[in-house]
Amino acid sequence: MIIWLNGTFGAGKTTTARELAQLVPDARIFDSELVGYLLRQVITEPVADFQDLPPWRTLVPRTAIEILRHTGGALVVPQTVLIQRYAHEIFHAFAAESVPVRHFVLHASPEELVTRIEGDQVETTARQWRLDHIARYQEAVPWLREEAVLVDTSNRTPETVAQDIADRILARPHPVNG
Repeated sequence: MIIWLNGTFGAGKTTTARELAQLVPDARIFDSELVGYLLRQVITEPVADFQDLPPWRTLVPRTAIEILRHTGGALVVPQTVLIQRYAHEIFHAFAAESVPVRHFVLHASPEELVTRIEGDQVETTARQWRLDHIARYQEAVPWLREEAVLVDTSNRTPETVAQDIADRILARPHPVNG
């Protein structure tokens, strides 16, 4: 099973993923950004985001599927995907291999996101880039709301958000997209 944690930067995906991996039996985290870093080493055409590279959208599900075949269990993927077509490419690849996907969006208001991003003392180099993506996230919310389960993270700790998601997963272990 794939547990895809979507949402914009500052929503708490990485921290929630760490908590969630401890709550779901046999779960581990798959950082799909590492696939993007690999591709940037070998594909030199300029792109604003490695998700714009078609091989990224092919290799992420392929890699995740191979990891699942080797390890079993569940993969928690904390990855922002705001372009609906890209999400469809990735999730259809999982469906073609009969790999169930539970797609959650960690949601917070734009004001809350600004507060979190500006207060982040770890990710300071990409602060403006992260802030610039809030508007793109807001544009994606309508399709995300239709295709995933939105989980409000406002005024909640990553631990409580992870427990909420784990409860949903463990109550219904294999439906697709939520």
